[in-house]
Amino acid sequence: FFIIKLFIFFAFSIISISATAEANKKIVYIPLDNRPVCLDYVKQTITAAGYDLAVPPEKLLADNEHTGNPGALWSWLNNAVQDADAAVLATDSLIYGGLVASRTHYDSETLLLARIQNFQELRENHPSLKVYAFSTVMRTPRQSFGKVEPSYYTKYGPDIFLLSQLNDKEEGQGLTSNEKQKKKELLERLPQKQLTDWLERRQKNYHVNLLLTNLVRARTLHYLAIGKDDDAPFSQTHMESRHLVEATLELSENHFKILPGVDQLGLLLLTRAINELSNEQPVVHVIYSEGVGKNTLPYYSDQRLSSSVPDQIQAIGGRVAELPNNADLILAVNTPFDGITKDSTADDNLFFSSIYNKRFINLISNFVSKGNALAIGDISYANGSDNGFMEELFKHDLLEKIVAYSGWNTADNTIGYALAQGILAKKMSVADKNTLLQTRYLDDWVYQSNIRPHLSNSLSRNNPNIIYDFTPFHKEIVEATYNLYAQYLKKDHFLQDTNFKIDFPWKRLFEINVTIQNK
Repeated sequence: FFIIKLFIFFAFSIISISATAEANKKIVYIPLDNRPVCLDYVKQTITAAGYDLAVPPEKLLADNEHTGNPGALWSWLNNAVQDADAAVLATDSLIYGGLVASRTHYDSETLLLARIQNFQELRENHPSLKVYAFSTVMRTPRQSFGKVEPSYYTKYGPDIFLLSQLNDKEEGQGLTSNEKQKKKELLERLPQKQLTDWLERRQKNYHVNLLLTNLVRARTLHYLAIGKDDDAPFSQTHMESRHLVEATLELSENHFKILPGVDQLGLLLLTRAINELSNEQPVVHVIYSEGVGKNTLPYYSDQRLSSSVPDQIQAIGGRVAELPNNADLILAVNTPFDGITKDSTADDNLFFSSIYNKRFINLISNFVSKGNALAIGDISYANGSDNGFMEELFKHDLLEKIVAYSGWNTADNTIGYALAQGILAKKMSVADKNTLLQTRYLDDWVYQSNIRPHLSNSLSRNNPNIIYDFTPFHKEIVEATYNLYAQYLKKDHFLQDTNFKIDFPWKRLFEINVTIQNK
């Protein structure tokens, strides 16, 4: 009997030591830049899950005014990984200086190749380190304002986008006579200097991505994800991604993936690293709201949800379950009934719950009442939450009963965050899980879908460009935002007593940083 008790004691001791060792593992992380969705929100999530996340000094990262410092980042990285178990690295930061820099730099190909060589040296110096990297295929926006593209894109962006659509279609399907004429007109209208500058930088980006895939072949990188930034079914981004797929057909999906979206990739790969460190492969069952559902082709994407959602589940190190039985996570995806995603600032994004909202919330409520861990990816609108859906979630008292929620930026960004935070929730305390939920509600729902449109309409009356840079009015806008929050939070018990701070780190309305102040 004594021996049995002793055996049980040692067994529990080993389990306890193992759990502590896992939680104390160190992961090094270099984000795309210092935006909250890439840096602060990611740190909060991984720390809440019990892991030591080492990030570089913020001054080395790209911000709204400055490009990051690749040389200094490499120096920091080489020191930081000495005692690390894994590293998740944004190659855009280490090669160009950040996401925006990848679209605007003037670095020579020789310099870019030298920085890529640093990955080989990292592997040689730290052969046991698992390196997870993520890169981007340059986006092809329909239009762009502010400082996130070359300055000429504000004027010529729409024509460049149309030309890229025609080039992609010509290569894949061929053009009609009218489309050939349109392409000729665009080539005559676009200044050659600006078009050449845009295409040459894209060619460098494509070559860099090809070389990164070679690092996967050489096992220099343990895993590489290439994200398609702000994509469309016909675009330069789509065409280049297709070429990358053709060049990497032999690579295993266990080590390489091309998938839509970019800003979620840091958190996505950190979660994959944690799953692999824990020897876990989470099982995810996906449910969609009524209507077009999984066949929805979201705005800013070239993939329907039926392929993009499984891609992200695989990238996170999980697998899809056709049935909810024994699933570690239920991922509920709120889609528009007609499959047409609009911006959250659309006039029809009202606090009115449709019959489809109500039936989907009932389904969600049933899963939650049975004890299932459930995360919500709210993609009915881009750049914010579906007010009608959230109103119904609130009425059913589900805001704090789910394990994760996301509704920001693109559909793929949203899905990635919901997946990552949903999978990691089991490692968090209830308080930490609720803090992450409150942050997303305050950002994605209250701010993005309601306060931001109000501020945008008010500011645009005087100067349409001020929403992209309101530096002279920063203090006044922060104060106005706090006042609007106070109005929206009056009725919600889960949010109204939340003590939080806000700021606009990039001095534009598009993103806000919400920090919950623990009592």
